[in-house]
Amino acid sequence: MKYIFLFLLFGFAGNPALIHIKPINQGSSIRFTVSNLGINVSGSFTGFEGAIQYDPKQPSNSFFNVSIDANTVNTDNSMRDDHLRNDTYFDVKKYPRITFVSTKIEKSAQNGTLLVFGKLTIKSKARDISFPFTVEPSNGGYLFKGAFNINRRDFDVGGYSIISDRVDMVLSVFARR
Repeated sequence: MKYIFLFLLFGFAGNPALIHIKPINQGSSIRFTVSNLGINVSGSFTGFEGAIQYDPKQPSNSFFNVSIDANTVNTDNSMRDDHLRNDTYFDVKKYPRITFVSTKIEKSAQNGTLLVFGKLTIKSKARDISFPFTVEPSNGGYLFKGAFNINRRDFDVGGYSIISDRVDMVLSVFARR
């Protein structure tokens, strides 16, 4: 009976190395760059929410379910930002959040770098993406850094406009308990 109790206690306690943290706006950034008539336009998003389960010893046990507020798009041009919020681009009234949910995390061939696989959802269009990222302890939490690119038309953002289909994303997400 004692062994059954110990099994149940440790079996339901979960993975003790798994750290439950949340993305924090202060210290985080998601930046994007897209070419518009050959000129690079940069911008950012804020409004981080979600949950991260991180296991520093076994990163494959980790999990991300995070989002940003699409309404926070900022290119330092309020007219352009308002245009990006409309239904042709992000349609923030109907689709207020952009989300990423991981499906797998594994070590990469490059030392200190991990690969994350998951679903990025913009305007209810979910697409599989993967990208390398690093993790470092920072200010009582962890800083996750990565970069990837997407095809904006895969997410019905911008239609057939003059901007490039390729959008480069750079993220730096600070998370703590």
